[in-house]
Amino acid sequence: MGKKKISGRISPKGNNPSPKQRIVRAMWALFGLVVAFLLLLFTLISVGAVGYLPQISELENPIDKYASQVISSDNELLFTYSQSNDNRIFVDYSDLSPHLIDALVATEDIRYHSHSGIDFISVGRAVVKTMLLNRESSGGGSTITQQLAKLLYSPRASNKLQRVFQKPVEWVIAAKLERYYTKDEIINLYLNKYDFNYNAVGIESAARTYFNKTPKELNIEESAMLIGMLKNSSLYNPVRRPEVTRNRRNVVLSQMEKYDYLSRQVADSLKQLPVTIDFNRSGHIDIAAPYYRQHLAKVMMAKKPERRNYASWQSQQFREDSLAWAEDPLYGWCHKNKKADGSSYDIYTDGLKIYSTIDSRMQRHAETAVKEHMGGYLQDQFFREKKGMKYAPYSREVSEQVEDLLITAMKQSDRYRILKKEGMSDAGILKNFKEEKVEMKVFSWEHREIDTLMTPWDSIRYHKNFLRTGFMAMDPLTGHVKAYVGGPDFKFFKYDMVSTGKRQIGSTIKPYLYTLAMEEGMTPCDGMIHGPVTLMTETGEEWTPRNPGHSSGDFVTIKWGLQRSSNWVTAYLMKQFSPYAFARMLSSFGLKTPADPVVSLALGPNEASVYEMVGAYSSFINRGIRVEPLLVTRIEDSYGNEVATFVPRMKEIFSESSSYKMLDMLKGVIDGGTGSRLRRVYNLKGEMGGKTGTTNNNSDGWFMSFTPNLVAGCWVGGEERSIHFDRMAYGQGASMALPIHGIFYQKVYADRELNYTDDGKFEIPEGFNPCAGSERYSREFYQSNDPMIENEGIDDLFN
Repeated sequence: MGKKKISGRISPKGNNPSPKQRIVRAMWALFGLVVAFLLLLFTLISVGAVGYLPQISELENPIDKYASQVISSDNELLFTYSQSNDNRIFVDYSDLSPHLIDALVATEDIRYHSHSGIDFISVGRAVVKTMLLNRESSGGGSTITQQLAKLLYSPRASNKLQRVFQKPVEWVIAAKLERYYTKDEIINLYLNKYDFNYNAVGIESAARTYFNKTPKELNIEESAMLIGMLKNSSLYNPVRRPEVTRNRRNVVLSQMEKYDYLSRQVADSLKQLPVTIDFNRSGHIDIAAPYYRQHLAKVMMAKKPERRNYASWQSQQFREDSLAWAEDPLYGWCHKNKKADGSSYDIYTDGLKIYSTIDSRMQRHAETAVKEHMGGYLQDQFFREKKGMKYAPYSREVSEQVEDLLITAMKQSDRYRILKKEGMSDAGILKNFKEEKVEMKVFSWEHREIDTLMTPWDSIRYHKNFLRTGFMAMDPLTGHVKAYVGGPDFKFFKYDMVSTGKRQIGSTIKPYLYTLAMEEGMTPCDGMIHGPVTLMTETGEEWTPRNPGHSSGDFVTIKWGLQRSSNWVTAYLMKQFSPYAFARMLSSFGLKTPADPVVSLALGPNEASVYEMVGAYSSFINRGIRVEPLLVTRIEDSYGNEVATFVPRMKEIFSESSSYKMLDMLKGVIDGGTGSRLRRVYNLKGEMGGKTGTTNNNSDGWFMSFTPNLVAGCWVGGEERSIHFDRMAYGQGASMALPIHGIFYQKVYADRELNYTDDGKFEIPEGFNPCAGSERYSREFYQSNDPMIENEGIDDLFN
């Protein structure tokens, strides 16, 4: 049989791929395309062609806005300055509790120290659980570095797809962050960036807000709670949802146990504890020294004064600001000094540490003293006096003008300006104010604030009932301002009556005139027959001051005249000197508002601030040298570098011998004169000097006091001069202002943490005789003519 011939070509065995081979090849091709796509995508992201990639300068300084901290002289955080609600305070990694770090790594990224920004194991797990198993919770694939990248540079995603596209960008940024920063620095940046609610941005603010601690002081359960909040600080809110927050904290504790940061026994015991917080919401209204905060910001952020920026009636303010710019290093500091990049400093974003002269304990005592006297006594007396009076809170002399005064106040309100801008007529606005009741909060000494329904008109009148005050205490040797209270309550009365407000100073001016007399050779022992004194004004008119409560005909000394605040003795001294010389003396004491050189200037019609008066009175303790109040001692930048220091500014204004004479007389005011309530009522024992002051119609009540270690000033009065006590008993400085001093000193001396004792003595040279050189009167003359001086006192004067 012949062989059968086969035509055509035969393919080798296996030359056609099987279905399985086709699937494998397709998968490899798909994988290659995905890898190529990812390589292309990440390349485009890395060069900035896709998505937002921060510049290198941004990566080197990813958080460029930190709140500035103001630290008290006793090293407490008084308050911060921040932009909007970003109250972030920089804290270094070394100042973090190790429990925070352990809790963070155990909960968020256990392989944190072994990856380079992306944990591919976690990513794979997340992909499998989410895409293949369709689980809602995939365990999370983001590392701490990726979460930082998200916080820094990813806007809030509006949907899941947008979030998916954000992920690759965050991976690239995370990889870059890992190149620029150490692992410790990344953790530090992350904890400094996160918003823990209630204006607590960053771990420093969070620790202070929720536990009133620094991050280094946090214990295990506190650290676990804050780390638990990183998942969702709104949901895990310990203030509103303590039980939910406790459950989340316990998850963190379980993670710490799982990865051997805690033993089971410790973890189990901590899980049984409730969430306990010491909540301190951050805000510039409810902080210590809010008026000081406002004043310090105004001073440091001031720009160089230019006349065009001041209204026509602000000429004096322009002069004062110009002088401050030239002479005060702290005034306008942020614009006088430049950062390394040439830009000006900003207390709201540059993370400065400002070391204040305020003592937090003394500030607390001052605020309490104001509240106890104003809220616990004086305000009630004012309400009682005005009860049933149609003109209340005004005085009877303006009873016919109350409507006009309230309309003026209405026109100064924000509500009026808004309605006026909307085109409403004055008549319509007035009707709106008087008839439309509005839900509002009003001030109350007892409850701080009250929710009520009230017309805006009634609200204006209601708040005008409350007397205002300003109190400041200072170290007379260094000028360090220790306490600063600018009003009853900053939330409702923001006008600062320590440094911004100026009022007539009344009889507190008298020591300045007496100083002029001492400088001209007079002594406390010189005197006069007590009686009316008439002076001639420049216009040729006679001026004879009244002297309520004083009899005439007796011989009295100058010292007695200051002790009893006699207007006749003051007029007698004014008659000896030129009003122009006295006006120059007032300027040298640091009173900035020019005083009219008239004879009536002797009784204090000129205006000054509490701030100016405290600085002026420092000269009596300081041997004739006036010390300017000092608000800040030094400033550090956000890296801890000292960028400014401030020292006391002093000016000699009268002689040392005159200062000892003035001390002798001003001590007499406290020991047996108008300021003797400090001895009788408040039982203060140490050597003190002081002076009361009351202006016409009791519109202003003043008291100035000083010890060897402190000088303090206080003003009390109504918002307007026509709001005052009608009766002298309550309206004089000894009743309105002096008690705040008494309560303050009592609290300072009782505070064992403070090194102030009620046994101080002024440094006066041994054997100094304040009456030396007085040739006008002999021992016999005093014995026969001065009923106010006992024999022992005569011995003191002439031995």
